[in-house]
Amino acid sequence: MKSIKLLLIFILITSAACSQPKNEKNSKITAKEVQEHINYLASDKLEGRLTGTVGARMASDYIRQDFESYGLKPLFDSTYFQYFPFISGVELTGDNSVQLTIKNDVKSLELNKEFTTTPYSGNNKVEGGLVFVGYGISAPDLKYDDYQGIDVHGKIVMLMRYHPEEKNPHSKFMKYSDLRYKAKIAQEKGASGVIFVNGHIPPDPEDKLIKLRYDGARGIDSLCVVQVKRDIADELFKSAGMNFQSVQQEIVDSLKPHSFEFSDVRVKLSTGLNYVEKQGRNVAGYIEGNDPVLKNQYIVIGAHYDHLGYGETGSLYRGKEKLIHNGADDNASGTAGVMELAEKFASEKAKLKRSIIFITFSGEELGTLGSSYFADHSPVPTTDISTMINMDMIGRLNEEKELTVFGAGTSTIWKNLLDTDAKGFNFKLNKQDDGYGPSDHASFYAKKIPVLFFFTGVHADYHRPSDDADKINSKGEETILKYVYRVSSDIDTLSTQPNYVSIPRKSEGGKMSFRVDVGTIPNYADQADGLKINGVREGSPAQKGGLKGGDVIINFGGKKIANIYDYTYALGDFTPGDVVDVIVMRDGKKVTLKVTLGAR
Repeated sequence: MKSIKLLLIFILITSAACSQPKNEKNSKITAKEVQEHINYLASDKLEGRLTGTVGARMASDYIRQDFESYGLKPLFDSTYFQYFPFISGVELTGDNSVQLTIKNDVKSLELNKEFTTTPYSGNNKVEGGLVFVGYGISAPDLKYDDYQGIDVHGKIVMLMRYHPEEKNPHSKFMKYSDLRYKAKIAQEKGASGVIFVNGHIPPDPEDKLIKLRYDGARGIDSLCVVQVKRDIADELFKSAGMNFQSVQQEIVDSLKPHSFEFSDVRVKLSTGLNYVEKQGRNVAGYIEGNDPVLKNQYIVIGAHYDHLGYGETGSLYRGKEKLIHNGADDNASGTAGVMELAEKFASEKAKLKRSIIFITFSGEELGTLGSSYFADHSPVPTTDISTMINMDMIGRLNEEKELTVFGAGTSTIWKNLLDTDAKGFNFKLNKQDDGYGPSDHASFYAKKIPVLFFFTGVHADYHRPSDDADKINSKGEETILKYVYRVSSDIDTLSTQPNYVSIPRKSEGGKMSFRVDVGTIPNYADQADGLKINGVREGSPAQKGGLKGGDVIINFGGKKIANIYDYTYALGDFTPGDVVDVIVMRDGKKVTLKVTLGAR
């Protein structure tokens, strides 16, 4: 009888334990749970969580289930998901062809074997004579111009990749070697088509064709851009009584152009590209505060959950084998942090004064797409967001306990609060003032919201397949999350919203692709024809010139701006002190502003 009673007691205790709600049973922030979350999110099963893929969808479902189990309310009209459109890639469509007529001999090239359409191409069909323009570089500051003295209007230009000083790692020609930039220059010179080719001199002895990979912007409107194999160029030079390798060597040795028009060559180009559109999704839930006034103010705690998939974009891996980039630290660690903090705060929701939004973004690795979309389409007024706390790569706390906090200058109260709350944790805090940077907090700072971004630093596994779950310091992350919890709790109890401080940009020195400073904050998520800006830096030339967040720059100093690349190239044409006309679209109208450029 005694044994039966003991058995019944055991069953009752076990049943009671199993029936406990998750946020009561596991409300503490623990290294064990941190590691469990990361083990799943960074598993091969999710295939690197590239935005728009099945793996990313599985990750978002996992996060949503956790938010739901903690009792978080859905943030977006009864759903935890916010969908946003983005371009995931580029593919060939229609007719892509190259036809050469050498004297009376007609030759059609084979796609993906003898030529390829490049991702910088527009959709068009053109025909014309062929002009060789060396490396396709026009650099007045270097007294070198492959286009000098030669007419390319309405013609197709053939030009080599790279630059004539390829063996010099510090060459000033390097900034002119970008292929999209070369194609843009060719169009500005009047060419209707561009043919790239690898020269005989390294760095590409294997003569590889350019991969058709989306680079974040659409192709150059109406310009046909292809690459042909080197033996095709050899044949063309031979028909003109010249040797391609010898001509290239002459340019390299003399650093002087050797451009000419082929007398008996006609070229027909046809190019067609289609941009593949997909949907990403952010995942968010919230806990409503209890103070009748302060509950209408929001603290946003966020992290991005996407990564690089198989390294389709942004990978630093240089091996030939296709490998999954699991992104344990970047950023399964931050995502796990959001879930742990959501669980912790949900267990104490009766004490909260302000409302807290817990959100995980997709599309960060593609240019903060998800957070930019959220900031522009927030279901709560951004003016009611008190603070955005971002966690990106918090899983590698080292033995010295070095923890970097960006945004420490974005409110006057941050530094004292950070130092006070760090007591007992023994962190070696590295406080950085700036609220901008390559992570999701920047999307909120552009909306004049104070931010804090927690980060344990870059390491040898960054953006490589080796960023795996077994390298996470989960105990260290537990400590960081307890610190973030303390900081967040103190923000929750503030009697007023933290004030916003705009941080002037510091000079960054000379290793830049351009010398001038404008102070615009680009929106990489927007697909408008032009460059949309999220905001301008305090005291910057852009602010003084009248630019505002939401403006779409369509012309800069006489240069048409269709995307971020056009804008970057245009900046390179000017020097500090130049006064530039900037045309923007604002509220559906063209507005012309004058901006006096600053120096970096």
